[in-house]
Amino acid sequence: MNLALLARRWGPRLLTPRVDVPLFVALVLLAIVGLMTLHSAAAGDPGLLQAQAMRFAFGFAVLWVISRIPPQQLRLWAPWLFALSVVLLLLVPFLGTGRSARSWLNLGFFYLQPAELLKLAVPLLVASWLHSQVLPPRLGALAVSAVIIGLPTALIAIQPDLGTALVVAASGSFVVFFAGIQWRWIVGLGSAALLAAPLAWPFLREYHRNRFMTFLNPEADPLGVGWNIIQSKIAVGSGGLFGKGWGQGTQSRLDFLPEHTTDFIFSVFAEEFGWVGVLAMLGLYLFIIGRSLWIVAQARDTFSRILGGALALTFFVFVLINGGMVAGMLPVVGVPMPLMSYGGTSAVSLLASFGVLMSIHSHRRFMGE
Repeated sequence: MNLALLARRWGPRLLTPRVDVPLFVALVLLAIVGLMTLHSAAAGDPGLLQAQAMRFAFGFAVLWVISRIPPQQLRLWAPWLFALSVVLLLLVPFLGTGRSARSWLNLGFFYLQPAELLKLAVPLLVASWLHSQVLPPRLGALAVSAVIIGLPTALIAIQPDLGTALVVAASGSFVVFFAGIQWRWIVGLGSAALLAAPLAWPFLREYHRNRFMTFLNPEADPLGVGWNIIQSKIAVGSGGLFGKGWGQGTQSRLDFLPEHTTDFIFSVFAEEFGWVGVLAMLGLYLFIIGRSLWIVAQARDTFSRILGGALALTFFVFVLINGGMVAGMLPVVGVPMPLMSYGGTSAVSLLASFGVLMSIHSHRRFMGE
C-alpha cells in the first residue's frame, strides 16, 4: 500500500473532529491553568514552561490521533503495548536515571518513564482479556488478570516507585471491578490485603517508612523528614479565602516548599488562589471525571465500558492522592497532580488515556456487543 493511498484513507479521518467537545475544552482549560501555575512555581523560567507546553501539545496530538482509532483496534493492540511497556520497564534497572528512584530512560531528546505507559497498558490489556471471558469473571479469569496487574506493579515497586506502582495496580483493579466481580471477592481480597499490610513493613525501604511515620506525626522531625508536608500545609493555609495572587506566593519563591513544580505544585496554586481557587479547580476535575463516566455510560460494548470506567476512576485516584498528600491527609507517595505537575511522560500518557475515552465516544454508534 503506497503513501498516497494511506494519505487518502487516513487523512480525512485524522482531520475530522471526533472528540467530546465539553471534555476536550475542560482538558485544555486544565492544561492552561497548569501552565500558569508552573510559570509561577518556576519563577518564570521560560525553559521549563516551554518544555511543558511542548509536551502538552504533543499529548493533545496523541489524544486526537487515538480518538480516531476504533476501540476494537485498540483491543487488538493491547498485548503489544503491554509487552513493549514491560520490556522498557525491564531496561530501567540497567539504563535508568533519576534521584530517589531510577525510573527514567534517557532517549536523548526526551526522558521516558516506562511506568507511566503502564497506567494505560495495564487496564487496556486487562479489559481486552476480560472482554473475551464470561462475566462476571470467574476464578481463572481473575487469576490471569492478577498476573497482568501484578507483574508490572512489582517491577515498578522495586525501582523503587511505590506511588506509581499503587496507581498502576489500581488502574487494572478498576477494570476488574467494572467487569462485575462479586462483592464477596471484593470484601475477601480487601480484608486479606489489610491483614497482610503489616507483613510488608520489613520489606519497605527506610524512606518509605519515614514517609508513613511522618504522615502520622510530621512535627516529630520538622526540619527533616517532616519538612515537606509541614511547608505544604503552610502554603495551603496561608492562601486564605482568595489567595495572595498569581505569582505572589512566598513558599515556592523563597524555596521553603520542596518539589514545588512537581509533587507539591497544587500547594503553590492553593497559596496563590486561595480556597475559592481550590474549589473551582476541584470542580473542574470533578466535571472531567463526571463527563468521562457519562461517556462510559453511553458505550455499546463490554470492552469500552470496563476500560473507560477504569480510566475515569484512575484519573480520580490521581486527584485524590495528590490532593490528600499536599493537605497532609495522606502520606507523600510522589503521585503528580494531573496536567498541573511538571512532567512529560505522565502528561502524554494521561492525555492518551483521554484519547481512548474520546474513541469510545466517537465510535459508540457503530459498536455492539
